[in-house]
Amino acid sequence: MTIFIGMVSQKGGVGKSTLSRLIAREYAANSWEVKIADMDISQSTSYKWQSRRFEGNHEPAIAVERFGSVEHALKASSPYDMMIFDGAPHATAATMRIAEVSQLVVIPTGLALDDLEPSVILAHELRQKGIDGEKIRFALCRVGDSEAELEEAKSYISQAGYKVLSGYMPEKLAYRRASDGGQAATETRFPSLNGKAENLAQSIIDVLSETLKEVEVA
Repeated sequence: MTIFIGMVSQKGGVGKSTLSRLIAREYAANSWEVKIADMDISQSTSYKWQSRRFEGNHEPAIAVERFGSVEHALKASSPYDMMIFDGAPHATAATMRIAEVSQLVVIPTGLALDDLEPSVILAHELRQKGIDGEKIRFALCRVGDSEAELEEAKSYISQAGYKVLSGYMPEKLAYRRASDGGQAATETRFPSLNGKAENLAQSIIDVLSETLKEVEVA
């Protein structure tokens, strides 16, 4: 059975592709067959990232393919243990379909209201259309290190009725440099930054594991 994770957003630049590559790398490093479904065929950021990863001879290899529709991605998913949807940089009809088929839906967001408000609106829209709010998680990504600001963002999301993943990814040059070289956020030259990315990745892994256990019991 293929497991699906949806990385979706209401706007671009909040870290959706960064998280897609991070999770793909962590599972692939543990011998999972993983594919990123790049759903933004106009920019194809994850698809281009894969080319840079290949050119840099980075391991593990990660499959990435561009898809014009969720249905086409689903048809290509059977050889893989996991498919990660790297959604378009704005909410579309495909966003709803991604949420329907995914066991976990991750909405990355920054800390400013300009990021938080549209992200919560997207979560509300998904719930209004029948998506279980329990499988929606917010990820704090491309943020500052202010504990007060982080707590304010967590409180905002919590009051809106949603859960926030543990950990966060700060806005750092080293992450951008790693991405430019075809690497994931746990593959920078700095152990401390790798550790922050690992903490966020582990939170996603833990939530997904619990979700799958509940499905098995049901």
